[in-house]
Formats: sequence, C-alpha cells, structure tokens
Amino acid sequence: MNIGDASTQSGLPAKTIRYYEDIGLVSPGRGQNGYRRFSDSDLHKLAFVQRARSLGFSIEECRALLSLYDDRERVSADVKALARSHLAQIEEKISGLQAMQKTLSELVDKCHGDERPDCPILDGLAGVKVTIKVTGDVE
Repeated sequence: MNIGDASTQSGLPAKTIRYYEDIGLVSPGRGQNGYRRFSDSDLHKLAFVQRARSLGFSIEECRALLSLYDDRERVSADVKALARSHLAQIEEKISGLQAMQKTLSELVDKCHGDERPDCPILDGLAGVKVTIKVTGDVE
C-alpha cells in the first residue's frame, strides 16, 4: 500500500510517516516506480509507535520499545524497566504541574480583578513578593 493508504489506516499524517522513515523507525519497501510500499508489518509498527507516543514515550524510547518488541529473546524485565523509568518521568511532571497549579491558583485568588492597576498575578510573575493590602476605612 502507498503512503496515503498507510496514513488512512494508521491514523498518522503522511508527514509523520515520512519522518518516522527518515529516522529509521519504519523502513517501507519501494516499488519499481520508487514509491513507498507499506506492508502489514509496517502498519503494525506505525500503530505501535502511535500508541507509545500517545503515552508520552519519546522517539528514542519508542525505538528501544520496537527493538525489544522485535527481539523474541528479550526479557520482560527490560521492557518493565523502560516503562517504569517513563512512569517516573510522568509522575515528576505531574508533581511539577501540581506545584504550578497551586502557585497560579494562589496568585489568581489574590488578584481583585477589578479596575485597579495593581495586580498580584503580574507582581508574582515579576518575582515581587505578593501581599494582600487592605485599603479603606474600617468601621
């Protein structure tokens, strides 16, 4: 099948498929006319990489996973170690995102969001210590 068919069946853009070929993740054959000819095995690899990428694996991790998948003498401990390492990276990113969420939430809560020019969000982004000022008469 040609690259258009491979794109349709795999759900990947042709440009992505060409990129994967350029970096050696897939190696489709060539017809006499020089056009790419994708096999069922190539489609399977494209789907494999697409699923791995959707889980956040890097291109190099995908390369390692494909290599392990193709190696019938592999040990599952190698696959698990790679997946565990990736999981640790995801957990670290989640922790970082939660810290960002907490900080931004605190800044948003401190901002009055009115016509006044002072803005704790901008002050916080500028590295200025944000404090809440109480103005007006207290009765």
